[in-house]
Amino acid sequence: MSSTPLRVFLLFSAGYFVSYVFRGVNLGFAPLITHELGLSATDLGLLTSLYFLGFAGAQLPAGVLLDHYGSRRVTAGMLLFAAAGIGVFGAAHGVGAMMVGRLLIGVGVSVCLGGAFKALAQHFPAARLPLINGLVMAVGGLGGVVVGSPLTWVLTFASWRAVCFALVVLTIVVAAMLWAFAPEKQETRHQASLVSQFKGTWHILRSAAFWKIASFSVVTQGVFYAMQSLWVGAWLRDVSGFGSHEAAALVSVLGFAMMAGCVGFGAAARSMERRGLSLYAFCGVGMALFVITQLLIMLRAPLPAGLLWAAYGIFGGVGILSYAVLARHFPPHLIGRANTTLTLIIFLLIFGFQIGVGAVLSRWTPVDGHYPPAAHLLAWGILVALQLASAVWYVLPSRVLAKDPAHVHAEHQP
Repeated sequence: MSSTPLRVFLLFSAGYFVSYVFRGVNLGFAPLITHELGLSATDLGLLTSLYFLGFAGAQLPAGVLLDHYGSRRVTAGMLLFAAAGIGVFGAAHGVGAMMVGRLLIGVGVSVCLGGAFKALAQHFPAARLPLINGLVMAVGGLGGVVVGSPLTWVLTFASWRAVCFALVVLTIVVAAMLWAFAPEKQETRHQASLVSQFKGTWHILRSAAFWKIASFSVVTQGVFYAMQSLWVGAWLRDVSGFGSHEAAALVSVLGFAMMAGCVGFGAAARSMERRGLSLYAFCGVGMALFVITQLLIMLRAPLPAGLLWAAYGIFGGVGILSYAVLARHFPPHLIGRANTTLTLIIFLLIFGFQIGVGAVLSRWTPVDGHYPPAAHLLAWGILVALQLASAVWYVLPSRVLAKDPAHVHAEHQP
């Protein structure tokens, strides 16, 4: 890997790492802010999920900005909104201000993933994108590890508000590094207004191929991130009976496993293609294994907890390969918008799933801060049913992906 692509990888991976920490930080904060503010499961789900609402709401304009102004400037600038958001969250003494902070954080990090994938697509050959995208996800996945045992340990000697202000500093530093050191790809710029560029997003949303690629992926990714960033900890404490430190350790195991899965599946994808298994089919197999893992956890299969939750992490991130499938189907001037449109749908589902799980749990009265296993099983059962329904759409025969991408989009220019 030469110096310029390596710099792109490291800098944009750092941005995604920050995004991932923000995504799951309430997993560690939850017991503290719930006690301090007297929140119900519904309140906690809404507060945490506002990150995903802000993230989702910014996706379409973010995609246009990325394609219009480039990944370096847009990602660095938007991260400052995230820094402001965590500052507001950490200083807040009421739920309303905390909600504003979470919303700002979501908006601020909304371009970290799409910006990284666009920059990588500009500096790496398409055949290497499954692996490189997986490596970025692995670096980001470190954020999932950090919000497990490390965050729990930090909170034994520092307040959650102090952690928030440390994150302000980290976010500003990463933004400055991106602005100063990330290379800017010189490419042919399409002279078009922002309005016409939004039409490109509409073109993607009307694409049958886009929805075919996205169908299974958006639901599995929505479930995985909704649970990993909040409700996995509650399951481990309420259903599995683990203490706070044991649950945090398993959350970190899950995070490490997700990192390994992203890299492993990204590397294996190219090898499988050489053997005749398409990237689309390989991605589908991995997502099916994620659903099976959830069923094993729900049925309390007689397997070590570490093994089950490692499998949950390994297969949970497989849907990320869908971004590489999109990069092969859509032309370069639409990649930013294709990526952010997929991310928009995923994060809208995360928002809905986090609130939905909280609403289901709140139908039961907690005992000593714990909800009964039946409540969690109902919530997980609903999510598994939705994933199975989306899997049917994904595997149904279709001709739209067989079309030549250049032909599919030749008539559309931004």
